[in-house]
Amino acid sequence: MLQNNILGVVIPWDLLQQSFWPMVMQGIYYTIPLAIIAFIIGLFIALVTALARMSKIKALRWIFSIYVSAVRGTPLFVQLFIIFYFFPTFNITLDPYPSAIIAFSLNVGAYASEIIRASVLSVPKGQWEAGYSIGMTHRKTLVRVILPQAVRVSIPPLSNSFISLVKDTSLASQILVAEMFRKSQEIAAANLDQILFIYMEAALIYWVFCFILSLVQHQIEKRLDRYVAR
Repeated sequence: MLQNNILGVVIPWDLLQQSFWPMVMQGIYYTIPLAIIAFIIGLFIALVTALARMSKIKALRWIFSIYVSAVRGTPLFVQLFIIFYFFPTFNITLDPYPSAIIAFSLNVGAYASEIIRASVLSVPKGQWEAGYSIGMTHRKTLVRVILPQAVRVSIPPLSNSFISLVKDTSLASQILVAEMFRKSQEIAAANLDQILFIYMEAALIYWVFCFILSLVQHQIEKRLDRYVAR
């Protein structure tokens, strides 16, 4: 095994090279898709939740406020286990991967709903009045005037939420989801004397994924800036 001694630390380069691509592939085929699917579903939940919390119907606001408060007030790790063990109590068999999608989607939905709600509220009231003045209904004004402006405002925080979600998917390894961190755990279990280096390598791969996503986020923000009046 090729090993270099750097500052008295022996680095197992051969092991790191052998484990690198298996972890990267696991991230590409499981971690990233898990984050994308959960985020898309979560955005839909977030939009419904945000609109419900701004509704004039008190019962609707109350129900969705409890949902947001419950999700934001409990650890994601606990939520994963609750979802994972919830369905079997009703004799419903659900694989770990769908369980993780449900848990992450509900979590994203709660946090992103506050981002969307704040973005909608940030649009000047004059925009509502402008829509009404040309004969638009409340619904049409919301869809055609308010939401497009709110989307531009919400892109940066929502992008940050997605990047955080990519990192949070590592928690799914605790309910046996075969994502990237789970793979690193399997490799580390077979090489206990090099466990630190395996986890450092996993951290590096997560950082690379998030760095690439941050570059994409930057390009999206630059493109949206073209439509902002100066």
